[in-house]
Amino acid sequence: MASHAETFTMGVEEEYQIIDPVTRELSSSSHTLLPTAQQHLGEKAQPELQLAQVEAATPVCQTLQEVRQELIKMRREMIIAAQQDGKQLGAAATHPFSHWKSQRITPKERYLGIVEYYRQLAREPIFGCHVHIGLADRAVALRVMNRARIWLAPLLALAANSPFWLGDDTGYASFRTLMWSRWPTSGQPQFFRSLDDYNALLQALIQTGFIEDSTKIYWDIRLSERFPTIEFRVTDCCLTVDECVMIVGLIRAIVQTCYTYIQQNKPAPDVRPELLRAAHWQAARFGIEGELIDVVAQRSLPASALIEHLLTTLQPALEAEGSWDEVVGQVRTTLQQGNGAIRQRRAYQRNRCMEDVVDLIVAETKRGTE
Repeated sequence: MASHAETFTMGVEEEYQIIDPVTRELSSSSHTLLPTAQQHLGEKAQPELQLAQVEAATPVCQTLQEVRQELIKMRREMIIAAQQDGKQLGAAATHPFSHWKSQRITPKERYLGIVEYYRQLAREPIFGCHVHIGLADRAVALRVMNRARIWLAPLLALAANSPFWLGDDTGYASFRTLMWSRWPTSGQPQFFRSLDDYNALLQALIQTGFIEDSTKIYWDIRLSERFPTIEFRVTDCCLTVDECVMIVGLIRAIVQTCYTYIQQNKPAPDVRPELLRAAHWQAARFGIEGELIDVVAQRSLPASALIEHLLTTLQPALEAEGSWDEVVGQVRTTLQQGNGAIRQRRAYQRNRCMEDVVDLIVAETKRGTE
């Protein structure tokens, strides 16, 4: 399935919550946590927009097993650093009840500039997961991006992990997605006719002064400006290592499958942007509990049915990499036991206590890293 020219390497970035173990509130303390984390992770551990956030990244990985090992190491070292600072670490895309007004911005020029420009949008803490897949040929990567857009909604539904905001159940599986959608360069990219077409749009946004540079494009899937990769930014930060590995495996297989279709000269589906937006919203609203939109067939299906269709489509790529059993096993576990949003709601419903939700997040973040 993989080409001799492309190795489809993987890299993962996760954004974590820093949590006070007594109050369970977010703790604006990345500046005291990071020096310890960086002793073991180096520059792979970084601050984020707010002081209650930290980001950690894996090195470039060749296999899904390597991704798992690096995620375990990354989470373990970040958890240890948090504990040594008297804090806890949480992998969820929103905090269940901490108020945005209590959060402090990381005092770096880049972040202060973002807050000055985007104002309220930048003050609300959300936490995502970004997956990079290696594609050296940028023109081919763009064609892969065009095709991969149709599978973003099932990924979002499986990874949905942000049902609560400011102490309330939002009714959404991924409320982070709704919050993030207000950013002007977020969402699904359009279909680009060529790399020149893509570059012309970026240049127009820069020339108008709307963005400083192309790193300020925050689409759910984009060509990385830092690495020879295609970057998926669509999913919430997953509760567990297992779920993150599942998402990475699916994303890599999507890229490989799209690449193969390009090599075979299969026509790319012509999907209206309005339909993609509808599918995206539906995945954020219902996750895996309702119906999802098949944007190619233009029909709604139970989430499990569309996800099974995705697995069938990706089966050759997953089997070629030897990851079919691992990825499919975790997908079916998620469908049976619930994604992060479902499990967070269950934790709350037991005692109707938001602190219990935070305790679940902390425990699940740690699970499998000991």
